[in-house]
Parts: sequence; C-alpha cells; structure tokens
Amino acid sequence: MATRCLLYYITDRTAFPGDEPCRRRRLLEKIAEAASAEVDYIQLREKDLSTRELESLAREAVSILTQLRTENREPRTALLINSRTDVALATGADGVHLRSSDISPQDVRAIWQKCEASVPRHQASTQSPLITVSCHSPEEVTRAAENKATFAVLAPIFEKKDAPAMRAQGLLSLQRACKTKLPVFALGGITLANARTCLEAGAAGIAAIRLFQDNDIAEVVQRLRPKS
Repeated sequence: MATRCLLYYITDRTAFPGDEPCRRRRLLEKIAEAASAEVDYIQLREKDLSTRELESLAREAVSILTQLRTENREPRTALLINSRTDVALATGADGVHLRSSDISPQDVRAIWQKCEASVPRHQASTQSPLITVSCHSPEEVTRAAENKATFAVLAPIFEKKDAPAMRAQGLLSLQRACKTKLPVFALGGITLANARTCLEAGAAGIAAIRLFQDNDIAEVVQRLRPKS
C-alpha cells in the first residue's frame, strides 16, 4: 500500500449549473479549494473549449496556484493540461495528461525541451514536465512506463452507472498494473467507501472528477489521507 495517498482532481466545469461565466467561476473556485486542501495534481480537462478559451482558463488557473504557492511554499499543487502540450507550454503549466491516442511521453519531452531552450530562463515553466497517461489495461501501463511517463491513470476501476458499456478493470487488473515501477492512479467509480481497496491493491493514489468536485475537498482529503 502507498505510504501517502496521492490525489488527482480532474476538472469538469460543465457539471456545474448556470451559464458559462458562472461555470468558469465555480471551476476556478474549485481549483483554489483543491490546492488549498493539498491535492497533489489538478488536470484541466475542458475538452470542449477552443484553444483560445482553454489557454485563457489555464492562465487563470496557473495564476491562482502561483498566488497560493507565494503564500505557502509547501505543499505545491501541480497543474496539467489535458492533451494539449502547446497550451501547457504557453501558460506555464507543470505538464500534460495524454490520452491513449496522443503522442508519446518521449515526444512531449522532446517538444518541451526544444521550446524551453528557445525562451529566457525566467519565462521557462519547468525543465522536466510531468506527464500522465490514460491507460485501460496493465499492458498499457507497462507501455507508458517504457515511454517514460511520470505516472499512469488506469480506468475505469469500478463500473460507472453513467457509462455501463465501459468494462471495469477491477482490483485484480489494478494490482497487476501496479507491479510496474510506474506509479498508478486508480480512476473510475472511486468513492470514499472503495478508495482504500485501490490503495491496498497497490495504487499510488486516487484520481477522480466527482469525488472532488461534488464534495468538500478538504473533507475528502482528510478521509483519504488522514493525518496521524
């Protein structure tokens, strides 16, 4: 079992009620809430936005996290952009989350290093981007490790009511995936009731949308990562 449960909040502003400005405001509030509660990673997963809209939202998120880091250097929540290396680089995010159909982590690192080398040091976001990869089998986790990903997100672990056609990986598959040297996050159908079983199977942490977004994040963090 992981000694410290890592936490990974995946955003979905469309789940909030109201018009677009209201949803955007609520999402940024949730990002600030997650960072204040010491969530380790936040993935900005707003796939329906145009490049300009996504970049604008990412810049606001980066600004929030930068302000919180200024006020309290530790802990440091990392921001990853879903599937868009260009937006991550342009906004100073910490890295990217790759879908299974995206370019490889090695390609991302090559692009990142090339872009970082072309800008002044004070404008560089980071020399070593965080790269997470969506995986749907232990074999894909192994491939992500071979391609030098930072960690893998295996999904769905449990059956989801809103996506019954997606075959649940189950705890045995998660256990197999966690035998690689790559840290694995469990995603899909995760609740406070079953999260512990994922950690017992070897997961480095828990990734979720609704678990964080629909609840008081500080309370969720305390339940998943109780302080001794």
